[in-house]
Amino acid sequence: MPDVAGNVVGAIRVSTIKQGMDGDSPDDQQKLIEQYAAGRNLNVARYFVFLESASKEQQPMQEVVNFCKDPSNNVKQVIIKSIDRFTRGGSEFYSDLKNQLDACGVSLVDVYGIIGHQKINTLDHLGVKYKWSEYSPTKKAELLEAERAKDEVRDIQTRMIGAQIRYARMGYWVRRSLYGFKNVHIETREGKRCVLEPEEKEAPLVITAFELRARGTMDDSEIVDELNKLGFRTRSYAVRDKKDRTKIIRTIGGIELSIKQFWRIVENPVYAGVNPEKWTQGSPVKCKFSGLVSYELFNAANKGKIIIVENSDGIQIHRRKPPEYLVKKGTKNAEFPYKRIVMCPTCKRPLYGSSSRGRLGGKYPAYHCDQRGGKHFRKPKKEFDETIQEFVKNLRISPEYIDALMEYVGEAFDKQLIETNRDTVTMDLRLAELRDQIRVNVDKIKMVNSETTIKYLEEDIAKLEGDAAKLTQERQTYEQQKPIEMDKMKAYVRYFLEHLDELLLNYDNPIQQAKYFGVIFNKAPTYEDIVSGTPDCTKLTDVNEVFKAKMPQLGHLAGVARLELTTPGFGDQCSSQLSYTPLGLVISI
Repeated sequence: MPDVAGNVVGAIRVSTIKQGMDGDSPDDQQKLIEQYAAGRNLNVARYFVFLESASKEQQPMQEVVNFCKDPSNNVKQVIIKSIDRFTRGGSEFYSDLKNQLDACGVSLVDVYGIIGHQKINTLDHLGVKYKWSEYSPTKKAELLEAERAKDEVRDIQTRMIGAQIRYARMGYWVRRSLYGFKNVHIETREGKRCVLEPEEKEAPLVITAFELRARGTMDDSEIVDELNKLGFRTRSYAVRDKKDRTKIIRTIGGIELSIKQFWRIVENPVYAGVNPEKWTQGSPVKCKFSGLVSYELFNAANKGKIIIVENSDGIQIHRRKPPEYLVKKGTKNAEFPYKRIVMCPTCKRPLYGSSSRGRLGGKYPAYHCDQRGGKHFRKPKKEFDETIQEFVKNLRISPEYIDALMEYVGEAFDKQLIETNRDTVTMDLRLAELRDQIRVNVDKIKMVNSETTIKYLEEDIAKLEGDAAKLTQERQTYEQQKPIEMDKMKAYVRYFLEHLDELLLNYDNPIQQAKYFGVIFNKAPTYEDIVSGTPDCTKLTDVNEVFKAKMPQLGHLAGVARLELTTPGFGDQCSSQLSYTPLGLVISI
């Protein structure tokens, strides 16, 4: 037993919160240290408690060593439960920490007695001592114990992570749940395993995000705004102290959806029930649980950039890089909206638009081709636009097709009513959640005395009340809107199908109008195709089947084009739009 003519400190460490609560808790370690000290008439002056896992760069016990190095603290002994509680970094880190203690005259002891303090001099019988002749007979056992503790960490991680990798490849979920899901453990042939199930408040918002993206009538920023109006808020997470994992510093999250997070959600195949994570070695695995959306809806929402295909070879994910001309800046120009819609008649590449300056300083806008094969093509903007207008005015949909299309209007209208009702339910759930959070914060104020804490709680309550008031106003707007009568809605649909020029030519946004014009064709037309199609547009082979004079087979109707009715608001004022998405023909009323 070493001489203890000074202070004694105890060092306690647990690696995880769960470990700190079960079996090897700080209280259990402290009781063992106290029992050890009481049996030797020692009084522990101070305890160091570390509730964190060690890393190679920073050892938690270094703080104890630094405390012992200070002569004013007069520390002579450090008591630990065992070597694996002192460090799990192996013999290298153990030797470094213990040598620092030995250099300042502080002895390290453990409850189990593995660490010895006897020094043997192999030349003691000759009355001579060197550094190399003096050694500790227990040092080898101490280093072996330190290496055993390190090996135990590797064994535990191998068992845990290895099992997770196997379960991930089998289709189970082994990570924190994604937004829209919750982790649920079920009994399986492989034992109790984790799968994802829809979270009742978040799942409808994720489904709405995919549906709005696939529909194509709103850009991404508008979809994000719509989801935030419906009450989308990110999950809240606790940020814990690095040294004391049981101490919560602050809470993050609970904010509105951003455009980047929206992209991460829409592009994540897990929402379609396919897991392509790194543990599957790049091979997508079909999950043991259903996703929130189908493969078709996922592919439509990603517009062909990410495609999920299931065939005889299994599940495959294809990623297509966008063409270079689509990712260049400046492709959208309201002055030349058709420059990416209509192709050059010579080289079949997209046309450009620009204004040349004449000798007198005047500008002459025109569509032209800058490619080598079509560099001589140039058409004044006025003449170009007139050709487009003449083409659209001659465009007709056969009456037989319109009659057949009307049969599907009722079903589409019912679907819209269901979606609207789902949005109101989502708002109600979000309102209830906000009110619950307000009540919880009010109860907290009653239990605390700190003015600073009360101030922050009052700020949180004010913010929650503001969100609740805003959402209540949105909810009232939904209630005040009058539903459109079925006959009135059908009349609008029939009118605009019979007068397509009002949809394709009288739109306020020139860029969107050009996109609607591109809906007419299965393949991007050249300027010569439009010119030749002006007298009789039905002769063009690239015109979509919807716009041909002949009645398509009803069996192919759903595959050729499907009517969807999207109503921004059920009111008396109606506006109409036409677009063509992977889901089909879309008429917004």
